[in-house]
Amino acid sequence: MPLNRRHLATLAVLATLAGSGVVAAGLAWMRHGVHGLRVGQVAPEVEFVLLDGQRLNTAQLLGQVLYVHFWATSCSVCLAEMPQLVATFEKFRSRGFQTVAVAVSYDPPALVSDYAMAHHLPFGVAIDNTGRIAERFGQVTQTPTSFLIDRRGRIVQLFVGAPDFAALRGQVERLLAES
Repeated sequence: MPLNRRHLATLAVLATLAGSGVVAAGLAWMRHGVHGLRVGQVAPEVEFVLLDGQRLNTAQLLGQVLYVHFWATSCSVCLAEMPQLVATFEKFRSRGFQTVAVAVSYDPPALVSDYAMAHHLPFGVAIDNTGRIAERFGQVTQTPTSFLIDRRGRIVQLFVGAPDFAALRGQVERLLAES
């Protein structure tokens, strides 16, 4: 994951509070991903049960560029970035880009469903009520956390926090152009 200003600022604050060992630990965490799940690894095989009852699994989505987005209705950053996520999906969906928004286990299913309907989310929305999907993706605990996965099923990018959507769209464009 490329370091952005927010990451560097966070590390600087932590270093001030806890000493320079925190910087090394923080850099190692960002390089290795969420609890050992790394860029370049094959994405875990999971099944998503969407709000409409449809079942998708990562194996079925091979051949498409996939964005798996962990979010919560109580996460202000998640809600603020949702219009950009919708716009990105709409821009690339006809070319083989798929998005699955996974509501985390503590999010009340009724709120997730109400939000998805009220905002006309055009992509699949799943509720991870058991926490199994978050566990398989490396113990995801922070929202938003997202994974960009190439057509071969490999994790290309991990985002903790809101991504730079212009850069994300550029990455999606490049991945879609690959055969």
